[in-house]
Formats: sequence, structure tokens, C-alpha cells
Amino acid sequence: YFNVPKKYEHRVLFWGILVALVLRGTFIICGVALFNRFTWMIYLFGGILVYTGIKMFFHNEQEKHDLSENFIVRLCKRIFPVTSDYHGHDFVTRINNQFAFTPLFLVLMVINITDVVFALDSIPAVLAISNDTFIVYTSNIFAILGLRSIYFALSGMMHLFRFLKYGLAFILSFVGIKMLIGEWYHISTIWALTIVGGTLAVSMIASLIFKKGDT
Repeated sequence: YFNVPKKYEHRVLFWGILVALVLRGTFIICGVALFNRFTWMIYLFGGILVYTGIKMFFHNEQEKHDLSENFIVRLCKRIFPVTSDYHGHDFVTRINNQFAFTPLFLVLMVINITDVVFALDSIPAVLAISNDTFIVYTSNIFAILGLRSIYFALSGMMHLFRFLKYGLAFILSFVGIKMLIGEWYHISTIWALTIVGGTLAVSMIASLIFKKGDT
């Protein structure tokens, strides 16, 4: 939607990841504190994951999204002066001796808010495995740092894995159910990781075998 020039993608992703590290840290500290203080939070987190998994399963990927109507984009444009064109790799520029934000700043804001939304899924998911703050945070850091490196490869490969969305939807629902039934039936970490890894493998292999247009 934003048509970010390729040469500026690295910059916006770099700053997006730095902000994400801070936001994730805040979410994790708060999440672990709530998890340890209120045992019923596990059911809330589990419910969020199940709901997200079901919603992802039935989501129509062909649906076009007009980001001009996005709340964050509209709010930024209403509060701050925003230029219509990119000004190099700058997030802020000067026009007529006045500061103004560039579209690259809007991209950064959308990335950060999107990460907050993803945190609502990923943090409860990892809390289903461990509530150790160090493990939860470092696992999120490794995942986020890896995103910048694999983004450029995945952006050109995602269309190959048509069933991956369904695999991820199943994983989210499975982890949510694991949290919901944990008090009555314990699924070991080994089995949980085996199911997660197996689901990803099956969905990717199925995507390569049954390519779009073949079914």
C-alpha cells in the first residue's frame, strides 16, 4: 500500500524491530506478572489464542485492505503534518521551516502497532510453554531479530505455502486449548513441540505438493 522504495525497507524494518523489542519487553513483564498473580488469566490467554486461530482459519486472504482507512494512519495524519511524498530515508523533514513527518514514519507506526497486535497472540502462546520472564523475552527477541533477516526471503516465497495459514491457525488453537485444559489434562512440552513442528511441516509439504491451480 505504501510502496516503500526497496532501498528504504531495511531502515524502516531496523527501527521497527528496535521499537518492537521495547514493546515486547513491556508486554512480557506485564503478562508474566498478571499470569503469576491471577491464575484465571491462563483461561483469558487461552481463549484469545483459540479465537485468533479460528479467525485466521476463515480469513479471506484475497480481501483487499485499504490502509487509508486504517485508524493509526488516519490518527497520525490528523495529529501530525504528513507529506505526500518520501524524502529520502528520513522519518521527519522540514517544509517551509516547519517539521513534517514522511510516509516512512506512517509505515513505521503501522509496523509497531501491528507488532502490538501480534504480541497479543505470541506472548500468550509462549506463556503456555513457560512463565519464566527470561525465557519468554529471549525467545521473542530471537524471533523478532530473525524477522528482519528472513523478511526479504519470505516476501517472495509466501505465495508458495498456500496451506501454511491453516497450519498456523491450528497451532494457535491447539496452544490455546492446551492452556484451557491444562488444569485437568497436561500435554507435555515434548508432545506440544512435536505437534507444532509436525503441523508446520505437513502444511508446507502439502503446499508444495498441491500447488495453487492444481486442485
